[in-house]
Amino acid sequence: KIPTTKMLLSLIALLSYALVANTAPPTCYSRVLSLSKEITESFKELQTSKAVDSCVTTMPRLYLDIHNYCVLAKLREFVAYPMCDRVLEVSELKEKARSLYTIMISYCRRDLVFLTDDCNALESPIVPHIESS
Repeated sequence: KIPTTKMLLSLIALLSYALVANTAPPTCYSRVLSLSKEITESFKELQTSKAVDSCVTTMPRLYLDIHNYCVLAKLREFVAYPMCDRVLEVSELKEKARSLYTIMISYCRRDLVFLTDDCNALESPIVPHIESS
């Protein structure tokens, strides 16, 4: 007869192994995808925030599609934008954009596949239309 504590420890070890075995480490692609979505959402929030400086409205649009080769130029343009550096939220967003650019051109260079080079698509993103039934 196995003592209860040993059985409990065995069960915990088994469940821990199952949890670790089912989770995959993040890939370069998944990291780039999640960071680009995070940056795009943060930029949208920044533009709609009432507490932010008016210079934010003059900044280049920041819609990121990591499958579009022009995203690299878009990131460079955004990071190099000379205005709004005194706004903390903008500085933080620029730092995230700089990180994304570095990840894309250095660490994930061989893992990414660009499906298009349509720079206009990053200026006027197509918003999915949800039809009502």
